[in-house]
Amino acid sequence: MSLSIAELTLVEQRVTNDAPSIAVAYLFWLFLWFVSAHRFYLGRPVSAILQILSYFVVIGFVWLLIDLFLIPGMIREKKDEIRHEMMRRLATA
Repeated sequence: MSLSIAELTLVEQRVTNDAPSIAVAYLFWLFLWFVSAHRFYLGRPVSAILQILSYFVVIGFVWLLIDLFLIPGMIREKKDEIRHEMMRRLATA
């Protein structure tokens, strides 16, 4: 899969435009933690629902603190998904 510089630039521009914002993710984490909005925003609905259910037990709040450090990695994964999908589309076009 050999893409031109223009195509690679297009891919990176699309990743930048389509990827979730780290600032928005942290705002959701800070203000809407009780509905796990940050996980829904980052495309992780199953873990968001599990997190909401776990708030009824003390472990839910521990999970919330762990997310403080996991959000950047989740955003990197989402950017990689967008990047790979765009490269696949350009390679088959």
